[in-house]
Amino acid sequence: MAFNFLYFALLFTFHLQFSLAGQTNLMESVPDLQNSMYKVVDGYPCVRLVNSSGEIGCSNPGREKVVAPIIRFKDANTLSRSSTILLSFDEVESFFARIADDSTFARNVGGVLVESGAEFQDKLRGFSPAHKFPQAEFAPYKSTNYEWNPIGSGIMWRRYNFPVFLLSKNSAVTIQEVALENEKKKRSYTTVVAEFDLVMQTMKAGTHDSKSCLTEETCLPLGGYSVWSSLLPINTSSLDQAKPIILAVASMDAASFFRDKSLGADSPISGLISLLAAVDALSRLDGLDDLNKQLVFLVLTGESWGYLGSRRFLLELDLQSDAVSGLDNSLFEMVVEVGSVGKGFNQGVTNFYAHTTGVSSATKKLWDALKHAEDSLKSENVTISSANASNPGIPPSSLMTFVKKNSLTSGVVLEDFDTVFSNKFYDSHLDDISNINSSSIAAAASLLVRSLYVLASDTKNLSTSALAAVNVNVSLVEELMGCLLSCEPGLSCELVKNYIAPSSTCPSHYVGVVLDEPSSTPPLEYVSDVSRFVWNFLADRTSVLKGQNTSSACSQDCSSEGGVCIRAETDGKGVCVVSTTRYVPAYSTRLQFHSGTWIVLPPNSSDLMGLVDPVWTESNWNAIGLRVYIVQSAAYDCLVLLGGIAVTALAYLAIVITRATIAKILKQD
Repeated sequence: MAFNFLYFALLFTFHLQFSLAGQTNLMESVPDLQNSMYKVVDGYPCVRLVNSSGEIGCSNPGREKVVAPIIRFKDANTLSRSSTILLSFDEVESFFARIADDSTFARNVGGVLVESGAEFQDKLRGFSPAHKFPQAEFAPYKSTNYEWNPIGSGIMWRRYNFPVFLLSKNSAVTIQEVALENEKKKRSYTTVVAEFDLVMQTMKAGTHDSKSCLTEETCLPLGGYSVWSSLLPINTSSLDQAKPIILAVASMDAASFFRDKSLGADSPISGLISLLAAVDALSRLDGLDDLNKQLVFLVLTGESWGYLGSRRFLLELDLQSDAVSGLDNSLFEMVVEVGSVGKGFNQGVTNFYAHTTGVSSATKKLWDALKHAEDSLKSENVTISSANASNPGIPPSSLMTFVKKNSLTSGVVLEDFDTVFSNKFYDSHLDDISNINSSSIAAAASLLVRSLYVLASDTKNLSTSALAAVNVNVSLVEELMGCLLSCEPGLSCELVKNYIAPSSTCPSHYVGVVLDEPSSTPPLEYVSDVSRFVWNFLADRTSVLKGQNTSSACSQDCSSEGGVCIRAETDGKGVCVVSTTRYVPAYSTRLQFHSGTWIVLPPNSSDLMGLVDPVWTESNWNAIGLRVYIVQSAAYDCLVLLGGIAVTALAYLAIVITRATIAKILKQD
């Protein structure tokens, strides 16, 4: 109250005006004054994640906000007090290396601000905060010391008791100016500080593993919803013998050191775009009823965090739950996965590598189909090579969980690399749209769709001319890249808005958390924008009524006729089409939702992947914020205090002397 009274008294008495950004603004309220004092900074935080054995990621060290002056890393040879370190992107790895080696320096790091580095992307040798063998514990072979990702530093898998933010481009300029100003004012009585609000509930409550934080409800499980769809729809009531299944797989989640800046353009979104383009190409073909194999498309989420999606999918198959109704895993003949395919284009030739699970009649069929597709694409300079025999096995991929579950699984992973990742920004925010090539993704989609067509036809008489009729829509590939990998147009693009009402424009492929009881028919507000888009896209493209006038509004019960309702978000009515498209919950197989709470199940010795399941969760928080403002030094505050005391004392002395003098004069009179 005292502050408000003083402020309004000053306001109306003096009509104070401040000049900001070249304009004169009249202060009309306390918030106006606060906005002039505090500058909110846009950024992307590193947050605290918790697993069954500990924590990774970033958090304020206690329950309070962190306030510390800003200094550049290159000027921080020694730190005598808590400081905010500003890093140019080429200093990130050397900073974290020093944190690991110099405990004195680490104790005085109050917070970290990181410049994005996007403008130096071409000059960087690479940046990957992931391990050299990502998620090696799930490999179906013993050579887990192999380095698929040689430049991986592993820094995103460590625990930091200080906040870290990636700055937006505009904010980086502001903070650079602030750091320079602080350097000039080393002996000044004012300095600019950063205030970090990154207080994690797990830190406040002292719950430092998944079991305790889920019990105390200070965290939520990582997870979301995968999507699968079949072409053509599966008729579960048919008496006809079910066809063998060819499962085509891609992933739609990415990881990054910074939670909301997880794009994963090459790894794995290029594979997702290729798969969606392949489904679109197949949907435009005639005679799909005559295919000898059933094509099923599976788009997984949670793969970056212990292969949540694929492991949960396999468990749901074992349980024969509603989420996988119509699927029989005994009919799975082979798995075709599309991995990183955005960097295969080089000097006019697009080359991909087939990483197979071993030698069998099914893998021979896979290889023959890929070579058949390659022959049909010779005019487009698309080639496929077998991965190097010296590789320890298939690279990090969802296929690893299928093989780990059943060692006899036949499958292939289509990649743009042979022995090591070609993506030098794996699991980094720099794996963005500029890191991939649309021609490479379109070529991968062409190779994939023609291979799938050969496999599903299951005939040796399929001519190259017949395959030439199976064409990918290159414009769709480019449109999907714009929708899923940039903010302009981002998720507000016409393709996405034709199916859903997105909650945001800028895409991020971080898996997120499971907010309520998992279900095969979840409330849409609990499903991410990308999952909802993929579900609608696949349901539309694989439906038998697509493009016909027999589709109808969703006023009737679609599911009673084996149908689903697409585009329901766009006009409130939707369109009812016949399609076998389902959501599959994706979360740890060692978690169970019971009576409104999450329970961590004990490991089962018969489940090899469950034994190494990290059970990833994400800490709750009340708010996340970052702002900068000017503060006076403590020494100056003491000087002002002493000066005030001195002035008060002198004033009192002057009053006493004056009163005495006046009294003496009055007596004389």
